[in-house]
Amino acid sequence: MAAVDCVHSIEGSGPPVFMVHGIGARRSGWDAIVERLKDDFTCIRYDLRGHGESPVPPVPYSLDELVEDLEALRAKLGIEKAHVIGHSLGGMIGPAYARTFPDRVLSLGLLSTAAGRTADDAAKVKGVIAAMERDGIPNILETLTDRWFTDDFLANHRDAVDARLKEVVDTPADVFLAVFRIYAATEMGPWLHQITAPSLVLTGELDGGCNPRLNRFIADELPDSELVIIPGYKHAILKEAADQVADHVRRFIKAHA
Repeated sequence: MAAVDCVHSIEGSGPPVFMVHGIGARRSGWDAIVERLKDDFTCIRYDLRGHGESPVPPVPYSLDELVEDLEALRAKLGIEKAHVIGHSLGGMIGPAYARTFPDRVLSLGLLSTAAGRTADDAAKVKGVIAAMERDGIPNILETLTDRWFTDDFLANHRDAVDARLKEVVDTPADVFLAVFRIYAATEMGPWLHQITAPSLVLTGELDGGCNPRLNRFIADELPDSELVIIPGYKHAILKEAADQVADHVRRFIKAHA
């Protein structure tokens, strides 16, 4: 299948940074990060195929196709090399891109992603997919909410939580399931050692699905990596811990400019 011409936004100036969102999210999920990085970097974020304003080709999708979409965007913009940061599924797309196009990547940010899953870890992810298929995506929103947000954020930022859940519901159900299946089926462990780009591996201490154990595994497998665990946060670090995420990304990219 041909690459999709994904809708994108560009802000800021300086070295280019591609920002890749996760399942059922939007490029706007990076807003708080862009606000903090745009004085130092050219921030390029885009809606994945099937998400937001981007075209919706027929499912199923593959990780390779998501990689090709990013490469098509890079080529369209005429950018020779860039830093790539991704959250959740985006944290799998980034290294998969770096594996296929190593000469295009200056550094990587793997934020709240997963590799080295045990059989039990894999079964839990597949269980969420089975529940969505059986009961419908709207009926598992409470499960997602609990996995993504801290109690404090749920209590004090309900509008932001509801906006994120609306993105999930507004994503075509077959697309949401298609990308969730990619996330569930992808195991980066066998090939992380092939990634040559310096990589920042970052997750929240309380992130259930992308926990510190899995991220330690990722950092250990990557030849050139730094591991950061942000205390007290779950999966939604782009919204809840934007200051800390942006500070670590800025520091890491500048160290590997």
